[in-house]
Amino acid sequence: MEFDKLVVSFLVDEVVGGFFVNVPPGHVACIHDLGRGVLKKVWGPGLHLKIPFWQRAKLFNAQIIEYLIRHDFDLSNTEAMGDEAITGKTSEGKNIQVEGSILLTIDKKRANELWENIGDSFVSKIVRPVSRSRIRSVMSEISLDQLTSYRTQVEEKIGNELNKIYSKSGIICDGFLLSEVKDLGSLKSHKDDKVLFTKKKKKKKK
Repeated sequence: MEFDKLVVSFLVDEVVGGFFVNVPPGHVACIHDLGRGVLKKVWGPGLHLKIPFWQRAKLFNAQIIEYLIRHDFDLSNTEAMGDEAITGKTSEGKNIQVEGSILLTIDKKRANELWENIGDSFVSKIVRPVSRSRIRSVMSEISLDQLTSYRTQVEEKIGNELNKIYSKSGIICDGFLLSEVKDLGSLKSHKDDKVLFTKKKKKKKK
């Protein structure tokens, strides 16, 4: 499995043939049995025995993964861990554009439920639509002044709102971080766009 695929998705690999499934550290495996469906037992790191071809294993990355929200994100792969910048309105009707990061991980004990109930496409089915909806909803409840003055509280509120829905499907939101919020002004022109705040760049040591 290529390294770039491992870090941008929860789904790591699928094992069909062979008697053994090797689950690396930071990962879990679920088993689909042709006679019983997805088994309830979730395997942790280590070497496990399975019935070749009758059972197939799905490996999941159980580490924390950053879901990026930025204006130049490539959505050609619908299951990539990210999204384009999200636009919405504040409580006073101002048009804004939000960029940030959602820290996600799967509930290891419920990885089998995630696979059975949602399948492989849970980014496009759950993560992305929920993040768009909840972020827009929270932004609509606050003003621009509140957004800039209470940034940490806004991040916490969005993280809590996301986790309420994600947790129902076996996904855990470990936090939400704003990186940039832009006041779009008039949507007919970009000339009056104004960056309210952006992520500070670390100074390089001499």
